[in-house]
Amino acid sequence: MSALLLEAVAAAVREAGAVMLKRAAAATPPADGPELIAAVRANDAAVLHVLRPALTRALPEAGWEDDEHATGPIAGGDRWITDPVGGNVNAVHGIPEWNIGVSLVRDKQPYLAVIYMPVTGELYTAVAGEGALLNGVPLTVSAKSDLTAALAGTGQALPSREAAPARRAGAAIAAMMQAALLVRAAVPVTQQLVQVAAGHLDLHWQFDNVRSHIGPLLIIKEAGGVVTHLDGTPWDLAGGPYLAAAPGLHTPALQVLRDL
Repeated sequence: MSALLLEAVAAAVREAGAVMLKRAAAATPPADGPELIAAVRANDAAVLHVLRPALTRALPEAGWEDDEHATGPIAGGDRWITDPVGGNVNAVHGIPEWNIGVSLVRDKQPYLAVIYMPVTGELYTAVAGEGALLNGVPLTVSAKSDLTAALAGTGQALPSREAAPARRAGAAIAAMMQAALLVRAAVPVTQQLVQVAAGHLDLHWQFDNVRSHIGPLLIIKEAGGVVTHLDGTPWDLAGGPYLAAAPGLHTPALQVLRDL
């Protein structure tokens, strides 16, 4: 059942990716805020036009979580979560770092994840308890244990101009810059998370625990990574800020972040 479902989701994201590649190739950078919002919404609508019917056919009884930026508990049963264009702002501006994401939560636990990067053809997949793959090849997180050699990442899951979150994010970046080799602050967050699963980045932290992160965090866990909240408790999809890291780096990275 999981193999057939994963195959159906992978086919859907590839089809949606082909649609989005054409849109991205024809896009021109927006001149102002309204143009930006219109372009983002049009991209989401074009991708969902493909994903919605395909996922409904694959699992007709599943419900939907419509807001990938939402937080908090999720209802029981099967629930689809789509991140139609992760990094949509990048796509609108001609930056190639964007992806299409689908995850399935089953009885309030992450069950399946597919993250597709149409520009590079990378397809990241995971099913709970069955490992994580990149284009069919098993993924393993970094083997590093020295934080001073680590590549760390973070980013803005939610746009905000509020002073307190900005100060907290800045303080965390400054603290990690003093502890790790380098820090990358970029969007989309999903793109960084799958890089942790692949061992290209060593850790990623986030103060906004939103639903679009559920899939890539499952991929990290299935690749052998450690995911907890910043107080060290096990990660919960309805919880708060988190750290996802290679096992040998999780404890020292947590010590840098936990009091911020």
